[in-house]
Amino acid sequence: MSEKPFLFPLPHHTRHTFATTVTLTQGVPLETVSKMLGHKHITTTQIYAQITNDKIGQDMAALSEKLDSVFKIAQ
Repeated sequence: MSEKPFLFPLPHHTRHTFATTVTLTQGVPLETVSKMLGHKHITTTQIYAQITNDKIGQDMAALSEKLDSVFKIAQ
C-alpha cells in the first residue's frame, strides 16, 4: 500500500493558502509542506508556497537570536 499525501485534492487557491498561510508562516519547513501536499518534487511546492516579507522578517529575527547566543561580542 502506497503512502497517501496528507491532503486530498483541493482547489488551487486552497493549496496556496494552506502552503503559505497555514504552514510556512507557522515555521513548517518547505520539505514537510511538500510531503503534506503530496508533491514528488519540491519545485512544485515552491509554486504554491510563497515566502512573505513577514516570514523573511521572522526567519531573520530567529537567526539573529541564535547567532547572538552562539557568538558573544565583547564590549
